[in-house]
Amino acid sequence: MIETILSSPLFGLGLSCAAWCVGLWVQKKTGFLLCNPLVVASGLIILILTVFQIPHADYDRGGSLISMFLGPATAVLALNIYNQRRLLKTYFFPVLAGCLAGCLTSLGSILLLCRLLTVESSIAASLLPKSVTTAIAVAISDSSGGIRSITAAAVISAGLVGALFSPLFARLFRITDPVAQGVGIGASSHALGTSRALEIGPLQGAMSSVSLCVCGILTSILTLFLP
Repeated sequence: MIETILSSPLFGLGLSCAAWCVGLWVQKKTGFLLCNPLVVASGLIILILTVFQIPHADYDRGGSLISMFLGPATAVLALNIYNQRRLLKTYFFPVLAGCLAGCLTSLGSILLLCRLLTVESSIAASLLPKSVTTAIAVAISDSSGGIRSITAAAVISAGLVGALFSPLFARLFRITDPVAQGVGIGASSHALGTSRALEIGPLQGAMSSVSLCVCGILTSILTLFLP
């Protein structure tokens, strides 16, 4: 009976959906930033697979089906830019310049550190898109020979760090302009940072939302020219 359940694709799919619902509930109850549904769901799935000694292959039969939605999720980001087209038109050059600077800094720092530490090319390719949203980051990683799981972990880590410390950095560097704050948060910490930007202010949230989409596009283009 148990073997039949584990061999079904519905097991991994159902476990992922259940873990996500638990993550949403935990975030709603605690309101704590570190209790992001994605983080909670990932930790819960890892815990269940480890405690019950369930092979990853059994989970991946259904869990991998979720990866099919990464493509549509990437395309849907275009709707976000369309919805914020008025803001983007008003602040086009500041947004473009800020996003380009953020992308170059992110990619450059990763390349420099990986070369200094003599990291394997597959690991470097996995870390390069850490500052863009997961749907785009995984696609970039796949095309560059990276490892999806490492890319996903790097994206989550970058998002959490940016969401936690972005208000501190804004005060430290005396960044008071809401447009600059939003663009900086979105460029460095994608969707997780955007959720924090929305708490800071509506303009910051809107600009962060635009920034994460623009940075995704720019990063996809820039990685084509990397060795």
